[in-house]
Formats: sequence, C-alpha cells, structure tokens
Amino acid sequence: MTDDGGASPGSPGDPIRVAVVGCGDVATIHFEAIASIEEAVLVAVGDTDPRALEVSSRTAGVPGYTDIGELIGEVRPDVVHVTTPHHEHVDPSITALRAGVHVLQEKPIAHTLAEGERLVAAAEEAAGTGTKIGICFQNRYNISAQKARELLDAGTIGEVQGAWASVEWSRTEGYYRAKPWRGTWAESGGGLLINQAIHTLDLVQWLMGDVVDVDGHACTRRYGNVIEVEDTADALFTHAGGVQTTFYATLTSPSTHPVEIEIVGSKGRIQIRDGVRLELVDGTVASWAERKVPSTGRAYWGVSHEILIRDFYEKLADPEPFWISPAEAMKSMHMLKTIYDQSFGDNHS
Repeated sequence: MTDDGGASPGSPGDPIRVAVVGCGDVATIHFEAIASIEEAVLVAVGDTDPRALEVSSRTAGVPGYTDIGELIGEVRPDVVHVTTPHHEHVDPSITALRAGVHVLQEKPIAHTLAEGERLVAAAEEAAGTGTKIGICFQNRYNISAQKARELLDAGTIGEVQGAWASVEWSRTEGYYRAKPWRGTWAESGGGLLINQAIHTLDLVQWLMGDVVDVDGHACTRRYGNVIEVEDTADALFTHAGGVQTTFYATLTSPSTHPVEIEIVGSKGRIQIRDGVRLELVDGTVASWAERKVPSTGRAYWGVSHEILIRDFYEKLADPEPFWISPAEAMKSMHMLKTIYDQSFGDNHS
C-alpha cells in the first residue's frame, strides 16, 4: 500500500509485502506459497485466537496482530490473504479493501448470500481505486481443468451433451469436533457443499456454463449427532443452452477419492481424475498428468494454490479486476444455497 492510499505494491523491484489473516490449517499452504515466490515477503500474520497467532508469528518470524486494522496501520502490507473460518471472511476483506490493500481470500466468498453480496459491493467500490480482490478457487489452475477448458473451447469433443461430477470423500466425527464451527449453519454456512464440494461446483459451472436451474437434495446421513449441516448431497444442474450436469457428493465414504468430472460430447469425452484423459470416437486417446501435491498440502486441496497466488500478484497492476472475482465466486454460492433451500427450507441460515 502506498502512502497516498493507492493500491500499487511499492516501487518497481520492491517485494510485494504480504500479510496472512487467519492462522488455521489452510494458511500453511499460503505460507509455503508466499515463501516460494521471490517477489513476495511475508510481513505479518493475524488471528483472533492468541494461541494460533503466537505459533504462526513465532514460526514465521513476523509480528502478529489480533486486529486487522492495527495490522494494516502499522505494517502497511500490499496484499492481505484472508484464510479465516467462513463466517469471518467478509469483514477483514472489506477492511483491507477500504484501506487500499489488495485481498486474496479463501473460498467460500462468505457463509451467507447476503454477506457475499456485501463483499461484491465492496469489491466494485474498491475497483475504482485499483484495489483488487481474488477468491481462491485454485483448482481452476490445475492442469486437468485448464486442459479440459482448452479442449472444450476448441470443440475437440464436438457438441457438448452433458456431464457428471462426483466428490466422494471421508471425514470423521473428530474432524468436526476439532473445529466445531465446521458443523454449524451460523459459522460455516453449510457442510459438505460449502466447505468441500464448492470447488467442484465452481469447476462445473466454469467448464459447462452458467447454471440456470438446480434440482437438488442435501441431507445428513452419518454425522447428525455432531453437526447441524449436510454430509451428503446430489443435484441436477441445467446450464445455459440446456445441457445438464449430474452431481453427487458425500463425506461418508470410507476413504477419500479423487474428484471426478466427465464431460460427454458428440465426438468423445473428457475425463478429469488426478489429471485429464481425452477419448474420441475415432479412437484417439490422450492424457495429461496433474502436478504433484505440495509438501504441506493435502490432495483434496488441489495442487495449484501457488500458481493462483503468483497469477494474482502478477496481475496487481492490471486495470481489469482479477478473473476469479467475488461476483464470479457467487455463482457456486447460488448453486449450493439453492440446494439448501430445496432441502431445508427456512431451517438454515
């Protein structure tokens, strides 16, 4: 952040000064990515939990703050990464944007549609000053997703006829007991769909087109004694143009499987699972492997946080908003919130 409140990251050649707000699990992969980017330097961390803050501050060797306003005022970062629990995403992001600090925020955009719209409005206001915000849907940067989009844009599989997507993962009661916010409507905003499967919902609409109709169902099959939210869901999404995607997701699988997406066309199919495979009706077969999982990452986080972060930093001086904007992130929110409305009525927040 410059002295006049602008959003340019210092003078040419100066490192991008980065702060991370939220010192939980996913912050570790942000720390690793920042450390690997020569043009960036971590200058502060923030968290409302003094214990988590102390550990991250000591490990990173940077000052820690429990108040983001104080952090921004004293450290003056160029970029703030927001990696807090869902219900704490929007306020720190808006605080940073209004201070002229760029924001890279973890998904989901918010835990409610109303909070998400509040961030969309703040992002539009900040865009007038050149201040950017991006939402971490890093799986769009996976080799599999990029190649699938390239093949679709080229018409390689002909006229798209439909798709299916599957998320079959394993979570235990201990996962929710360790961080109870994950199992509540008030703080998480939902369960499986908003926390885990949202990445797949994002890919479905990005690859197949905007969703114009949702017919879905969500329920709690296994963990009703420890969570309020869903652990299983299915849906039929209708995209602009009329093609449909069949979707199924659960956290009750005995093991965690790779996310699968298959897109079927008149000339062949694209299969995403730990990479991407192309099969055409003329017998052509091709495949592309995915990148390796970072040392501090987990397979289900995807492999492309660092690539997204690099891209965000490189685009800070661009006049256009970052391509994965709050408005773009609201698309998957509307998909999952429609399923919640159809399944739970008013019995969710």
